[in-house]
Amino acid sequence: MNYPNGHKRTPPPTGGKKNKKPDYSNRGMTLEEDINQTNQAYLRSGKAVIHKKPTPVQIVNVDFPKRSAAVIKEAYFKQPSTTDYNGVYNGRYIDFEAKETKNKTSFPLSNVHEHQIQHMKQVIEHGGICFIILRFSQQEETYLFPAEKLFSYWERQNSGGRKSIPYKDIQQGGHFIPLKFHIRVDYLSVLDEVYL
Repeated sequence: MNYPNGHKRTPPPTGGKKNKKPDYSNRGMTLEEDINQTNQAYLRSGKAVIHKKPTPVQIVNVDFPKRSAAVIKEAYFKQPSTTDYNGVYNGRYIDFEAKETKNKTSFPLSNVHEHQIQHMKQVIEHGGICFIILRFSQQEETYLFPAEKLFSYWERQNSGGRKSIPYKDIQQGGHFIPLKFHIRVDYLSVLDEVYL
């Protein structure tokens, strides 16, 4: 195959390591992109103000080859992040995590961290609405799963129980969010039914 400029395409080498470690760096980005688009639509329509939280990072080393092209060479996470999104809807504080899995039969609890569970509990104690949006990418299904229900699975795991939430439990205890065209993941319509 030749490129339009006449140069030949050189195929990548096929030799080398067969068991390459999988790359998880962009896992969950499709769900995040859909939620970011949804939040922008909510903001434009004046329905809610909900944003993705920035990850706190300490920059240690920056290379300045020229003023307009600074490159961060070294940085560290300052502290563990809490959840992905927060904001205000209908006079209520909203706080939630977004997770995507390729697993067909369950959601692995290893995708959630202890400090996130503690944060969710504190939000609920102060009257906020807290939940997790789960996407099963193989089934192309998205669910809103209340944090209060997540806690019981977390405690069971810590007591030596199952380390995942079965898909059928998420179907039964969660709330299906249909994908739409203009507002991809309209989770506020589910909040209206469940919380408000």
